[in-house]
Amino acid sequence: MDINKSIVYQKAYQFAIRVVKAYKYLTEEKKEYVLSKQLLRSGTSIGANIAEANGGISQADFRAKMSIAYKEAQETK
Repeated sequence: MDINKSIVYQKAYQFAIRVVKAYKYLTEEKKEYVLSKQLLRSGTSIGANIAEANGGISQADFRAKMSIAYKEAQETK
């Protein structure tokens, strides 16, 4: 399956773009660096974990990576 056709991956990618814009706003306009850095890390890692899950070597590996993506989404929230 082509990862770029995955609706979940597309949504994570669009979300990552929004997170990067939020990070830029928080650092440039509000001078907030600590929480914004964590937002950037967790918000952009969701898509990376989904991409890794797609390349998983087993169903268990896929589930583990998707679980990590879910946890990162919860942390970002």
